[in-house]
Amino acid sequence: MTVLLTTQYLDEADHLADRIGVLDGGRLVAEGTAAELKRRVPGGHVAVRFTDPAGLAAAAALHPDAVVDTGALALQVPHDGSLPGLRRVLDALDEDRVDTVTVGTADLDDVFLALTGRAARPRTAEEVPA
Repeated sequence: MTVLLTTQYLDEADHLADRIGVLDGGRLVAEGTAAELKRRVPGGHVAVRFTDPAGLAAAAALHPDAVVDTGALALQVPHDGSLPGLRRVLDALDEDRVDTVTVGTADLDDVFLALTGRAARPRTAEEVPA
């Protein structure tokens, strides 16, 4: 059985669909599982929260491309989603100063933006044609 779901809510598609087709201007620009589509675009990261400012500063010095949040003692390092890439990030950390580590991936909003050049957003009531 096949059920066709159309939606502009990409989180909904991510959770409900086995396969996803991305349309842009009435054209199919990509198709695959959510995981396949997410692997096509950058957007993965490793988020590390530290126990002290010195740990954060040391890790930030090793990752100049990372986003630093000094208030939260957190560092977000871009990550390609590979196991070797994750190992490189983790091996550089001082484990005594790390509180938590979270691995994040690109989402379908990132995929849509990469494929179409604009953010996905549902229409407002004023934009819906009568």
